[in-house]
Amino acid sequence: MPSFSLKVILSSLGQVGSTILVIAVATAMIEVVLYLIFGKLLNHKYTLPIMLLAPAAIGLLLLIVYPIAFEIRLSFSNMSLRHFRNPTYGLAQAAKNFKNLFTEPVLKQQYFFPVFLRTVLWTVVQVTSHVTLGLGIAMLLNRPMKLRGLYRALLIVPWALPPVVAGLAWRGEFHFEYGFLNIMLQNIGLSPIQWKSNPFWNFVAMNITNTWLGVPFMSVILLGGLQSIPNTFYEAADIDGAGGFHRFRNITLPLLKPVMTPAVALGIIWTFNNFNVPYFINEFELETSDLLVTALFRAAFEYNRYGFSAAFALVILFILFVLIVTYVRLTQFKSIELSPKRKEAAS
Repeated sequence: MPSFSLKVILSSLGQVGSTILVIAVATAMIEVVLYLIFGKLLNHKYTLPIMLLAPAAIGLLLLIVYPIAFEIRLSFSNMSLRHFRNPTYGLAQAAKNFKNLFTEPVLKQQYFFPVFLRTVLWTVVQVTSHVTLGLGIAMLLNRPMKLRGLYRALLIVPWALPPVVAGLAWRGEFHFEYGFLNIMLQNIGLSPIQWKSNPFWNFVAMNITNTWLGVPFMSVILLGGLQSIPNTFYEAADIDGAGGFHRFRNITLPLLKPVMTPAVALGIIWTFNNFNVPYFINEFELETSDLLVTALFRAAFEYNRYGFSAAFALVILFILFVLIVTYVRLTQFKSIELSPKRKEAAS
């Protein structure tokens, strides 16, 4: 058994090494061709920038543009396990895919809109908890205290763990008989909870897990934003006699918006598309706990509805695009207007 495992590991490493070698050789060949064309033949003054940008541009084309184009093309087909070799393409088939998405179950029983509303609720709860708890922790760690560096290092641990490992570990903690949470509930005289089989508590378990995973990232980002705020603003507020709440509302939050806006936008995207936590915590595959992205996964890889899944993915992309554009427009920050006393103290 150990020798077999070693052979598998060596074989995997060999495949990875050969892939890296092929990529390196292809990149070197592209750079040589670009140098000969733009450097020697055309004598272009931007030869070096073109050579530096070319591998990244080709990578974007292969890893982003081509998959999206293929996804759009696939949404115009009836490709499935039954029609895998000879799918039918056309506008009628695309219209059928999008119609079925909103009129037929996307899972075995659940329709699109209940899953969409659950995903919106999940995103609102998670982003709100991440920002609220993250800002609170960041403000605590921004104060002078002993072992502050240690606390900051420990804060990163949940975020640094691989999501799959963290999801599986938390799934064990929600075990009805041996899970830590139910053991603690029984020790204080409460009844254990069916975290995995009860729809409501399974959704709560997903939120507990993702809050534990997401708060550290937001705390680190907001802590960096807090440290970039000059103390002169707070000194000017002290001269004006402003209290803690007014300082937080009129100085901290406005100056934190340039950092908070992109962080929350990333949080919305990551949470809306979060796959690991809902998939691993929902061990019994309750449809009442599935989100859009897990429903998409099941439609594509469990029900093998590939054309339908491509249309499903494009709808999710469109929803996220609208959400992010709306959020960015609503959170445009303005410069802070200082009173004459604050301007004088800040200067």
